[in-house]
Amino acid sequence: MTATMPPASAQAAPQSAVIPLSAVSPRSALVPMPPCDHVPRKYQGPSRAEVLAMRKQYANPAVFTLYKDPLMLVEGHMQWLFDETGRRYLDMLAGIVTVSCGHCHPRVTAKIHAQVDTLQHATTIYLHPGMAEFAKKLASKMPEGLDVTYFLNSGSEANDLAVQMARLYTGNSDVIALRNSYHGASPSANTLTSHSTWKYAVNGSGGVHHAINPDPYRSPFSGTPEEIASQSAADIRDLIRYSTPGKVAAFIAEPIQGVGGTTHGAPNYLKEAYAIVREHGGLCIADEVQTGFGRTGDHYWGFQNWDVVPDFVVMAKGIGNGVPLAAVTTRMEIAQQLTQRVHFNTFGGNPVCMAAGMAVLDVIDEDGLQENSRVVGGRLKGGLRKLMDEHPLIGDVRGMGLMLGVELVRDRSSKEPAKAETLQVLEEARAMGVLIGKGGLDGNVIRIKPPMCITAEDADFALDVIHHALAEAEAR
Repeated sequence: MTATMPPASAQAAPQSAVIPLSAVSPRSALVPMPPCDHVPRKYQGPSRAEVLAMRKQYANPAVFTLYKDPLMLVEGHMQWLFDETGRRYLDMLAGIVTVSCGHCHPRVTAKIHAQVDTLQHATTIYLHPGMAEFAKKLASKMPEGLDVTYFLNSGSEANDLAVQMARLYTGNSDVIALRNSYHGASPSANTLTSHSTWKYAVNGSGGVHHAINPDPYRSPFSGTPEEIASQSAADIRDLIRYSTPGKVAAFIAEPIQGVGGTTHGAPNYLKEAYAIVREHGGLCIADEVQTGFGRTGDHYWGFQNWDVVPDFVVMAKGIGNGVPLAAVTTRMEIAQQLTQRVHFNTFGGNPVCMAAGMAVLDVIDEDGLQENSRVVGGRLKGGLRKLMDEHPLIGDVRGMGLMLGVELVRDRSSKEPAKAETLQVLEEARAMGVLIGKGGLDGNVIRIKPPMCITAEDADFALDVIHHALAEAEAR
C-alpha cells in the first residue's frame, strides 16, 4: 500500500455541473470510490463565494469551518454528501456523530414529513401521543429502573438538567468531571467541559472539579491499563477529600470521550469511579451524546461496555439523526425532584422531534445498525492497526465499533503531537473524497465516526484514502 501523491488539484468545475469525483482532482483518481445510485439534484442556490461572503459578514465569527478552502455541502444521501458541483464525499464524521442512520434516511424523513403535515408544534402542557410513546420506547432500551425521560433540544441542555436533578436529589453541589472532557457549550455545561479549546474562563468553576483522565496512552500514571485505571479512580477520592466538603452531587463522564480524542480507560475504571462517587453521596451521569444508540457495536449504550449502570443517561445528536433533540433518562425518585418548582421546555418533546426519535430507534433495529457498527467498525479498526506497521505517524488506534480515533505523533517514543500533519491528512482525505475529523487536546487525533449505515466497501475505501493521506503527510 505505497503511493506517491500527485501535485495539487485541477480547476473547479462549473457551479451546477454533476461531475465524477475523478474529474476534480488527480488525487481522487488514486482510490476508486464505491458506487452510489443516488443522483443529486442540480443545485440552483447562491454560489459558494456568495455564501462564504454572507457568512463572513453576518454570522458570528466563532462559527468556524473545517478546511482551509471551506467545503459547501448542499445534499446528503445515507453515508454520502454532495457539494454544490455535485461532487460526492464519503462522510466518516456523521456531522460529528449527529447522523446515526444516514443522511436523509427515507424512512426517518417520511415520518418527519408526515408529522409536519399533521401537527408541527404543541407544547407539553397538552397531551400528544408522540412524547409518551417515545419515552416508553426509550425505557425499553435502558437497564431496569431507568425509565423516566425528560426531552430537550441539545446535549448541553441535557447535561445541565442532569446535574441540576443530581444536586436537587442529593442536596450536594459539587460535581466531578474528567480532564479533556466535553459536555457542552452552555455556560453551565461549559464548566463541566475540561477541554481547553472549548472552555471559557469567564464561566467560572461552578463547583466543578476535574479528575485525571484514565486514558492509558497519555496518563501521568504508570503501569498496566488496569493499574492506570485504578490510580485514576483513586484521584476522584482525593478530589473529594481535598477539594469538596466530602460529599458530591454527581460524577459525569463520557464512556468514550469524543472531542477529547476517543479516549477511555480500562474496563475496571468506571466500576471503581462509580463506587467511589456513590460512597460519597453522589450520582453517576453517563454522557451518551456520542456513544449511544449502538454506535460502539457490542452494546446499545456506551456504559454497557464497562458493565456499569448510571443514575442518568444523557442523549443527543444521533438520537434525532440530525433533528435538534436531546433527552435525560433517570429513575422516578430522582426525576420527582423537579416538581419542587414549575419546570418547562418550550420545544422539548414537540411532535416533530418525537416522530424523528421514534423513527431513528425503529431504523436502528430494522436495519441492524448496531451489528453493522460492530462488524464494519471492527474491519475499520483492524485496518487502521495494520496501517500502523507502515506509517510511523500513527501512535495509537483506539475506540469501539464506529467510534474510532487515530492519534498521530511525530515520534512514538516521545509522543510529540503531530498537529500540522493531522491537518494535512484531513485536507488530503477531503481531496480524495473522504471527510474525517480531528480531536484531542492537541488536535492530533483523527476522528472516525461515520453514519452507522456504511458498508465494508466504504470502510476499505476510507482505509485506502487514509493510507495515501498519511503517506503524503510523511513525505513532506
